[in-house]
Amino acid sequence: MSEKSKDLTKRSEVDAFLQKVAALPAVQKSGTQGRLMFALDATASREQAMQLQAEMFLAARDAGGLQVQLTYFRGFAEFYKTPWCRDSGTLLGLMTGIQCRGGTTQIERVLRHALSENKAKRIHCVVYVGDSMEESAEILYQLAGQLGMLNVPLFMFQEGADPLARASFTRMAKLSKGAYSHFDSASAAQLRELLRAVAVYASGGLQALEQFSSQASEPVRRLTKQMRS
Repeated sequence: MSEKSKDLTKRSEVDAFLQKVAALPAVQKSGTQGRLMFALDATASREQAMQLQAEMFLAARDAGGLQVQLTYFRGFAEFYKTPWCRDSGTLLGLMTGIQCRGGTTQIERVLRHALSENKAKRIHCVVYVGDSMEESAEILYQLAGQLGMLNVPLFMFQEGADPLARASFTRMAKLSKGAYSHFDSASAAQLRELLRAVAVYASGGLQALEQFSSQASEPVRRLTKQMRS
């Protein structure tokens, strides 16, 4: 495939992601802060992507009026979560300090945790970053569907090109009324801004996104235009 063809493919993937996000309903929080759960696969295969994830996390965390909880898994059944907070420095420090450790994915645990957190107090979206899926797809689809019924969309970001992960992440996003996107080093900057737009939307709804998009890139302005219609 030529470089031009690769660029067109990446652009079409981002455009498709924007269209899916644009179809999400506006968040109604009755004056409360938006709450975004940011979940990471920290198994050994993810180690080289940790800096990119840190940048994406910082972009999401800097959206005003937003509470974030960082969760990640690694090794043998290790699962971690931070408190919900707005302190970007503390959370980013925790994230960049994560040591990757070999193991299998624990996406089911992430989704069950999201359901539990939402039951305790409303959360507005879950962002997941990973590169593989090694679990029962049917269980993950059932849990994603439950999140969709509760209006908690999953934003599934896949690094790499594993076909099983792509199929399962896409299906989970659809069942939860969320969105899927593939990313790599070439599309990281655009996806980082898109993630920030999603965080702004989660924290303030359409009006906040319109304000953000006035000084943002063309893809974000397209997203805002589609959400107005």
